[in-house]
Amino acid sequence: MQYPVRRTLRPEDARRSNLALVLQTVKTTPRLSRADLARETGLTKVTIGDLVAELIAADLVRETGTSDTSRPGKPSTLLELNDGGRDVLAMDLSARDRLRGAVVSLAGEPLVRLTRPLDGAVGDAAFDAVRALAAELVAAATNPILGLGVGTPGTVDRLGTVLSAPNLHWSDVPLRELLLADLDLPVLVENDANAAVLAERRIAGGPDDLVRVQLSRGVGAGLLIGGRLVHGAASDAGEIGHVTIDNDAPRCGCGKIGCLETWASVPALNARIAENPERRDEFLGDAGHRLGRALAPVVAMLGLQRIVVGGPSDIVTDPLLNAARDLIVERTRSEFRPALELTASPLGEDAVLLGAADLVLLSELGVS
Repeated sequence: MQYPVRRTLRPEDARRSNLALVLQTVKTTPRLSRADLARETGLTKVTIGDLVAELIAADLVRETGTSDTSRPGKPSTLLELNDGGRDVLAMDLSARDRLRGAVVSLAGEPLVRLTRPLDGAVGDAAFDAVRALAAELVAAATNPILGLGVGTPGTVDRLGTVLSAPNLHWSDVPLRELLLADLDLPVLVENDANAAVLAERRIAGGPDDLVRVQLSRGVGAGLLIGGRLVHGAASDAGEIGHVTIDNDAPRCGCGKIGCLETWASVPALNARIAENPERRDEFLGDAGHRLGRALAPVVAMLGLQRIVVGGPSDIVTDPLLNAARDLIVERTRSEFRPALELTASPLGEDAVLLGAADLVLLSELGVS
């Protein structure tokens, strides 16, 4: 996720923060009056009046009826998010065989979905497919576009450059800069697992401290601590796919032997299952066991209580989840720690898309 340069707080920054606070409150709790907003936010009624007028003029908030007329006094005008005031574009590049895109409302609801085959394209061919899908999404939007969010596999720096995505054969690809030149729109680029963990917390009500593992063409993890994404000094926090688990494994695409990805990525698992379908549960349990070995030190160090695993529904099943949970509990058992929750994501394949849209909402409007 891209970050602004730090600067001294100015009056316009305080106003932007207050606008975000009011918009977030309206988004979270619709049908509030201006007086309700003043009570909820702690801002004065005069300030609320000015901020609401600005949000209405920007087509971000709209008036929607009045309060209960059976009560004494003049009915209050109620407010709600104008979810059609802007469209947000989102892209998910995490799958091996396809690209997914969506036009999303301000409320976070997908309005249009597009899926385009990737057919194993890598390098420049993969970028050309991404560029074409972005253009299709722009054409599909029917409201002013707030921006484009992209969830991509690999290590992504704070400028939106994909430093390394071995499965796409990308190295130092300035993805944000290239898409920005094409679209002339705000563009946010984030690692796919990081994007997904944002959606997990907002939609599924995950805790402030949360790990979400993404099983796709690779294996990655998004980590929230105190509700904030952890990127690490080199922007590679959560890149667990290339942690060495065993030496008795095929060589990974990165060149090493024994990477978690060679056991637990979707292509690796599908290949094993295709060769011996009758051993499906065994292979999934084996992958879960190795995933647990990678996650156990993280759970012990950070005292985590919740892990969510996302990926295809035929892969993220009980044999994999139970094996991972059992291994982590075995290696981190503490009489003081509540039972570990390790579950499949309820968001299905939409987690990265919805998280990519959240990136734009957070960056452009300060809301989630």
